[in-house]
Amino acid sequence: MEPGKNSTAMVEPDPSVVTMAHVVYGLHALSLLIGIFGAVTIIGAFVFGIPSIVAVILNYVHQPKALGTYVASHFRWQIRSFWFALLWVLLAVVLLITIVGIPLAWLMFIGAGIWVIYRVARGWLTLHEHKPIVF
Repeated sequence: MEPGKNSTAMVEPDPSVVTMAHVVYGLHALSLLIGIFGAVTIIGAFVFGIPSIVAVILNYVHQPKALGTYVASHFRWQIRSFWFALLWVLLAVVLLITIVGIPLAWLMFIGAGIWVIYRVARGWLTLHEHKPIVF
């Protein structure tokens, strides 16, 4: 390694990859707004809304272009946010089937909704700073 070179330095991302990460955060934010102001729940709109489904597809398509850049961490963050939100919804639905689990299911829906709002906000703010998201 050359003197003065940082071994953890990342490659500067292509501007189109950064734009795509912003588009994905925007689509996720749109789903959240639909959940907040619509007739569905926040988490329901995030997991089952067309904007979020399009966003996760875009994540998978553009993720290879971001390898070795700070944007790669954002694509991982966005993908994990979607799949973990879906997991929480499925667990809550299982609890809804039982009468005893209904209050816990509603708490899970509320908690997961707050969690995805946090994930989208934190990720998007960090992307605006041109920094990787730290898990």
